[in-house]
Amino acid sequence: MAQFFSLADCEVIGFDLDHTLCRYNLVESARLIYDSFAQYMVKERGYDKELLDVIPENWDFCCKGLVLDLEEGNFLKLAEDGTILRASHGTKHMTSGEILEKYGRREWKHFKTMSGMVSRSGIACMDTAHITAKYYAYDNYFDLPGALLCARIVDDLDKKALPLDGTLILLIGLSLKLRHHFCDQP
Repeated sequence: MAQFFSLADCEVIGFDLDHTLCRYNLVESARLIYDSFAQYMVKERGYDKELLDVIPENWDFCCKGLVLDLEEGNFLKLAEDGTILRASHGTKHMTSGEILEKYGRREWKHFKTMSGMVSRSGIACMDTAHITAKYYAYDNYFDLPGALLCARIVDDLDKKALPLDGTLILLIGLSLKLRHHFCDQP
């Protein structure tokens, strides 16, 4: 058996994005995914270099089941009935009072309709230039670094008093485009 592994010796490379075939080093893969998105946003889109600096505490933000409200820039953790359990604007946690002020009785208006949702089904065929979603669900480990990056960009835009202005849609589009390259498409 050879001592070294070379990608040149491989005819096909695949990723098991839902962890059905193998277990990933989630810490390392999250860091690599985050770094690649952050470098793109800084170098190609002109965002603040602070996005490249991630401390271990930043990763506490990430948890499966987050929903990004693209209209507000808020990240929501929902109960199974759609009740908002907790929320943050960017990475800044919202108080119960702030959640009630923004969402009324802690009920998220899009939970029942799910119209316009960018979900895992059918995304490989979706044209990222025409995403009209009102929200995005972070439902797998592959997407979670994107949640952290989106949240930090919301923080940066707020700090500079700039509008969201489609930035989050751009990031979701990048995620979909990247995932498209790993999908089984002709």
